[in-house]
Amino acid sequence: MQRVLTGIKPSGIPHLGNYYGAIRPALALAERADVQGLYFIADYHALTSVHDRAELDRLIRGIAAAWLALGLDPARVLFYRQSAVPETFELAWILACFTSKGALNRAHAYKARVEEAVRKQLDPDALVDMGLFNYPVLMAADILLFDCDRVPVGSDQLQQIEIARDIVGRVNHLYGDGVLHPPEGLCEDTALLPGLDGRKMSKSYGNAIPLFAPPKEVRKLVGRIVTDSSPPEAPKDPEASLIFHIYRLLAPPAETAALRARYEAGIGWGDAKAQLADLLERTFAAPRARYEELMAHPERIDALLADGAARARALAAPVLARVRRAIGIDR
Repeated sequence: MQRVLTGIKPSGIPHLGNYYGAIRPALALAERADVQGLYFIADYHALTSVHDRAELDRLIRGIAAAWLALGLDPARVLFYRQSAVPETFELAWILACFTSKGALNRAHAYKARVEEAVRKQLDPDALVDMGLFNYPVLMAADILLFDCDRVPVGSDQLQQIEIARDIVGRVNHLYGDGVLHPPEGLCEDTALLPGLDGRKMSKSYGNAIPLFAPPKEVRKLVGRIVTDSSPPEAPKDPEASLIFHIYRLLAPPAETAALRARYEAGIGWGDAKAQLADLLERTFAAPRARYEELMAHPERIDALLADGAARARALAAPVLARVRRAIGIDR
């Protein structure tokens, strides 16, 4: 059985682009009989950008409730908070002692922050804290602590897996094969879901559709999707329509084919938008109700995460003990 790990950074309540690009594939992976899934809330990773205590607490519970509401079954997987597994942070220090600064200098997030500082005519490291700089080491600890086989990532995140594998190679070269288990990236790039303005759907662009927004808000947002000025009776190319593009990513094939036929025969943009809004309501009404119920009872979320953390620590302890013995630091 493969051990597969997915980190979930609590940076906001998921929108439709998150669901299509990351959440839905991860939930499908959790259903496979040949996979032991580990899903963790990367709350310490969030400290690189969230410095408000109340907001961080809200985001942690909110993202946990969202994944549970969308179908993640904590009885089938390990679902836990990163901060509740202190072995992660001991291993992160050990790994840092075998990680070159040059490797971290090449990390995409660090380079992007340096480039931003240079554009603002600041010192190159003015916008860099050590949390951001050491981010890849902590991520490597998240993975290596559980002898993970695969880590689902987008192609832009493969570098994180490469850094982890480099660390494994250095440690195993010094202390013997098998001290650390080298992970592999599971690249699951999907087509980008367009936002209301045609760009990639992103909260930062203000063009996203939140998964758990009330129906009236969803319809209002769908109404903002950019269209052309063609009259209702004019045949329309579904492949050129943002509305159709979003619709077919979520709808069953038969419903997609029916809407395509209506486009080709002529459909008003208001009608097309109503079809998409109806689909979104059917798809997310039940998860939204479950999400609201969980958020009204945060103690249930905390209990599920605490149980997952206890199970996760039972897996992590022997791995950390093995590493400590190898490097000569025994309890």
